[in-house]
Amino acid sequence: MQIRCALVGMPGSGKSTVGRQLAHRVGVPFVDLDHRLERIIGTSIRSFFETEGEARFRDLESQVLAESASESGGMVLSTGGGAVLRPENRAALRAFGTVLYLRAAPEEIYRRVRHDKSRPLLQGGNPMDKLRDLYAQRDGLYRETAHYVIETGRPTVHTLVNMVMMQLEMAGQDA
Repeated sequence: MQIRCALVGMPGSGKSTVGRQLAHRVGVPFVDLDHRLERIIGTSIRSFFETEGEARFRDLESQVLAESASESGGMVLSTGGGAVLRPENRAALRAFGTVLYLRAAPEEIYRRVRHDKSRPLLQGGNPMDKLRDLYAQRDGLYRETAHYVIETGRPTVHTLVNMVMMQLEMAGQDA
């Protein structure tokens, strides 16, 4: 059986980093939904947000998520932080495979991403307040979508990948 899992969580929770290493370890493709979207739109998500708006971005995100989730075979799918906002996306993720929520506190995320200018929802205003607001809005949705919650805290990426592997093995998805 090939691994089919999706990683959800706040921006900066480690979805892309952990997902890339997990996919490499188990020998399945890694799909970063945000990178796939940027290839399709031909610009950065931040620029698209500024010119087209969040609603248009979320429409496109839902379409690309549905297409990606319908691909056959093993895969590690890393979603954007807001992918869980729409009910159809949450349903598509759960139908796709095992969903893992990489949970990180807003303070930990801020420590990781405070210098990253590519994150559109963290630009302008007080980023710490924005992260707390996003966390308050999304934590319940991540929990609703995920089969498992992985507390990211401060372990190494290697340790996080091992934690994800243990959850997948318990879920019957042996690599």
